[in-house]
This record gives sequence, structure tokens and C-alpha cells, in this order.
Amino acid sequence: MVDKPRVRFAPSPTGELHVGNARTALFNWMLARHHGGSFVLRIEDTDESRSALSYQINLLDDLKWLGLTWDEGPGKDGAYGPYKQSERLGIYADHLKKLIAADLVYPCYCTEEELEEERQALILSKRMPRYMGKCRNLNSQQREVHAAQGRKPSYRFKVPQVPIEFNDLIRGTIKFEGESIGDFIIVRSNGMPAYNFAVVIDDHLMAITHVVRGEDHLSNTALQMMLYRAFGFEPPAFAHHCLILGKDHAKLSKRHGSVSVGEFRKQGFLPEALINYLGLLGSSFTGGREVLSQMEMVEAFSLERASRSGAVFDEEKLRWLNAIYIRSLNANDLIMRLHPFLLESGYLPETLDSQWFKNVIETVQDELTTLADIGEHIDLFFDDRYEITSDAKQILDAENARKVIRSFGEYLEHASGSSQEIYAAAIEHAKEKSGGKGRNLFMPVRVALTGKVKGPELDKVFAILGKDSACKRLKRADQWIFKNMEG
Repeated sequence: MVDKPRVRFAPSPTGELHVGNARTALFNWMLARHHGGSFVLRIEDTDESRSALSYQINLLDDLKWLGLTWDEGPGKDGAYGPYKQSERLGIYADHLKKLIAADLVYPCYCTEEELEEERQALILSKRMPRYMGKCRNLNSQQREVHAAQGRKPSYRFKVPQVPIEFNDLIRGTIKFEGESIGDFIIVRSNGMPAYNFAVVIDDHLMAITHVVRGEDHLSNTALQMMLYRAFGFEPPAFAHHCLILGKDHAKLSKRHGSVSVGEFRKQGFLPEALINYLGLLGSSFTGGREVLSQMEMVEAFSLERASRSGAVFDEEKLRWLNAIYIRSLNANDLIMRLHPFLLESGYLPETLDSQWFKNVIETVQDELTTLADIGEHIDLFFDDRYEITSDAKQILDAENARKVIRSFGEYLEHASGSSQEIYAAAIEHAKEKSGGKGRNLFMPVRVALTGKVKGPELDKVFAILGKDSACKRLKRADQWIFKNMEG
């Protein structure tokens, strides 16, 4: 390992940031931070038809939200810019000229239809689909004929028929046979550089020392190694980590549910929890620890502990982690993070008594799995949102429920003292008058006060509601029982 590695994350702005790509960014970021190196962000936007500025903006925003700040890249110019491929086209054109001069590439005039026809023919004959070199040996006259027909050539690299071998820092020695690889396109017919061509040039000119990415790029690395040799460049060290899989062990995709960082943000996951979980996928930490801060993960990070086999994405475990992180927040921080989700649920925190609302949040904090759950957990504290759920009505149907509720309410009407004293005395009174105990005592009271069968501790709920609100709700529950009995 070099003293200060330079790594890069180089996404294409053709969609939302996938959690698989976010984990690649995290692995690169941790490697750089662990060794005091540099984390470079490069935007690979040469696919004009699919790239969009909105995707790029969201991408940068998601990375910042995750805390994966970059040392060089958009908004942080360095000595190796520009950091958008669309601004480096002149560099690629110059490097294409070098390969043309060295007779290492040739123009290809094949159309998409012709290439697909060749591909299907190879598949039918049970051979590996690859370009068979139709345009490799065209003479100048034949090329002129194609050009006269209006065909714009792409440029293909002449693949040498020799083995391609490299050492992977996670997987060991990797070998490909040159005979099984067809001449590949490095510049498209529209003049735009192909992925493997641009990446090699950029990684070399940006002095990237380590390329850490998913195992689905292994075949790309074989092509890139050929280009490194052709240019006489020293290749970086490669490390291909395992992919994130769905529960069916297929590559994680939309059919498995949420797959983008933006979707998890909207669902109320904390960046600390998502980063922690992505760090656990396909990696391991000493002592089997599962809850770690970013800095703890940086200190413990090692490519040697990265798994070669796929890591299954378990959203339930992510939810478990998220709940842990929510419980660890102080109330003021939690309220700040909850703000957009409160607005979405129809609440205006600024219009509420701040201390009262802080008490509400602290009371339900341990009940939250995601921030988006907040609405369903605090509605029980607002009289205008109080309603008895169908599950709760079944509790009120129990034989002794009305006795419990009435006796509890009778005591409240004339009680005085602190909320804690009143609640404890009212429960004791209801127990004596109704004969109820355990679940048969507490569940009717819970249902009458909250309209729900589950929730925070009742004494805390009662303290926030206050005696007047509690009395109103007890009467509503009693009225519902009476109407139901008559019905």
C-alpha cells in the first residue's frame, strides 16, 4: 500500500444513486481516510442520451448527506481537473490520435443492426458473442466506400491474442484469455469516448493509485489492462468487492424494493445508520461489532477483510440499526431531523409549545423505527386526531372494560396533585372498583386514553395529555361501548 493512496468514485449521472454504488463510494472513502490519502469524485457523463443534470445534483446531495465528502471533484477543484468527463473530450481525442499513430486501433463501420445479427449468429452456433473483426483489415478504398455511404466510424482497439493477467487485492490472481475477447470500441461513432477508454486515461492522468469497485467490473479491468499496456501507463492496484444481493441471491434491483439512497432518505432512514449498514455488507470488523460510527469504521477498515461472496441486503436489519441510531439522538437533534416528516404528516412544530412537544418526542423516541413513522406515533397526543382503532375496539368489547374505564374516570374528575400521583391513584382506584388486574386493567385504560393497543408507557402518556384531555377521552370510549352494547 502506498503511503497516501489516491482513490476515486466515478458515477454516471444516469439515475439515482444505488445503494450498491454508495457502498463502493464508502469503501473508497474509508480506504482514503484510513491511510490519509485522497478521495476523488469524477462524473462520467459522456452518455449524453441518459445523463441528466438533475441526477448529478441528486448524486452530489446524496453523497454529502451520507457524509462521504470528497477532496477533489465538482465544487472542489484540484490539480487534476476538470472532474467531469464531458469537459475532458479534447484529452480523449489526443489519446485516440496516439493509438491511431501506433496502429493499435482501426475504424469500424458496422451498424447496430449488423452487430446484433452477428451476435445472434454466434449465440445460435453456441459460441461466445464477440466482435469477429469484420472491419479490422479493411483497406483504404473499402473505408472510403463506407464513408461515402454516410457511415460514421467508431474506433476499435486491436485486442492482442495473449493472456491478460492482474492481481486483485481481494480476489488474488485474475486471468483472461485474449482469444475470447473481441476488438472493443474505445470511441463511439458520435465521437464520444467509450467507458473503458476514458477511464484508463482519467485514472492515469489523475494519478489514481487504487481502483476499488464491484466484481461486475472484472471483465472491464481486463480490457483496461490492455489499454494501460498500449499507452505505456502504470496500472493502479485493483480491488473488486462483492455485489449486494437481494434475498433471492440475485443482484439487488428495484424488484427487491427500495434500492436508491434517495428512497431510503424519503423513508426516514438516518445517514449514520445507512452508512453503518453498507459498511457491514461484504466486510467485517474486529470483535463482530455491528454498530460503529464512520470514524470507527475508517479505523478498522481493511480490504483484506472484504468478502468475495455476495452480501444479502436485509432491510429488517437496516431498520433495526436505524432504530438504534434514532434512540441515540438527543431530543433537539431528533426534532430537527423530524421536521420535514412532521410537515408531511400535517404538523407545524413552530405552532406548538416547545417544551410540551419536546416531551412528546422524547416519549415516542424509543417507538420509532424510521423518521417517517413519527405521524402515527404522535397523533395520540392530539385530541383532534384521537380515534379508536379496530384492534382497540376489540379490547373495549371485553366484559369488564367499561367498569375499568368508568372507575378510572370517576377518580380523575375530583383528583388533584402531580400527574404521576393522579395516574397511580386512578389505576389503584380502578383496580379496586372493577376487580381488574394486569392486562384486563391496563389495556382498557390504554385504549381509552390513546385509541391504540400499543404505545409508550401509560404514565408518561397521561402526564403529557393532562387530566382534562384524559377525562374527555375516557367519556368518548365509554360512549362508544354504550352505543356498541345497544347496537
